[in-house]
Amino acid sequence: MTRLLSTLLLFVVPALARADAAESPEAQGLAIVQEADRRGTDYGDLSVDFKMILRDRHGQESWREIRSRALEVKEDGDRTLIVFDRPRDVAGTALLTFTHKSDDDDRWLYLPAIKRVKRIASNNKTGPFMGSEFAYEDIGSQEIEKYRYKHLRDERLENLDCFVFERYPVDPESGYTRQVVWMDKEEYRPLRIEFHDRKETLLKTLELKGYEQFLGRYWRPARMDMVNHQTGKSTTLLFQNYEFRNGFTERDFDQTALQAAR
Repeated sequence: MTRLLSTLLLFVVPALARADAAESPEAQGLAIVQEADRRGTDYGDLSVDFKMILRDRHGQESWREIRSRALEVKEDGDRTLIVFDRPRDVAGTALLTFTHKSDDDDRWLYLPAIKRVKRIASNNKTGPFMGSEFAYEDIGSQEIEKYRYKHLRDERLENLDCFVFERYPVDPESGYTRQVVWMDKEEYRPLRIEFHDRKETLLKTLELKGYEQFLGRYWRPARMDMVNHQTGKSTTLLFQNYEFRNGFTERDFDQTALQAAR
């Protein structure tokens, strides 16, 4: 949810995450995401196929079939390559993302119709990704350093005990002022994220469902639903064929690979 999509939305010790009342809400929030990150790291690389379903405010649907792969980079953010296979009018379009812990992420978009690689400007991170309700800044790993955190409360969601915390983007050019996250206490999986825009108004809600565990450790969702409350549009991502530790290297995530990824 890459990590996109592995990781679009994945966020040291469990005892720290279950911080006592003496700790500040900010310290508790940070401890929660540190534990979630600890559980999700060292996966090496992964690949996954998914279908993107776009719905307009009237419920009319269009779709995309997509491949994605990701590479974990030590001491930095992950690298992600997303390739569109169908329908024909978008086939061959590819997005390469280098996420960074503190600096602006680097993004390049390959457009097969003009056979050109276009760099996505850092100030365009709020734009919609391929007409979906996911913004460019939603794509790629969600590095801890990109946010400040605050634990709000604990509550149940879908019969699971959850932490509820806010995260505030450090980047002043983010399209969001804050995000409210529901994360289950047992496995540290994000279940719901509410996105608030620059006017402090609820913009979108993301729900993650159908989690499956891989390699006895890594949890990944089978489905993500992003609803835009202001436009009435929504996007669903349906994942299948997760594969870990494929042997990818950094050469599989450069601009040559971007143009060759068909």
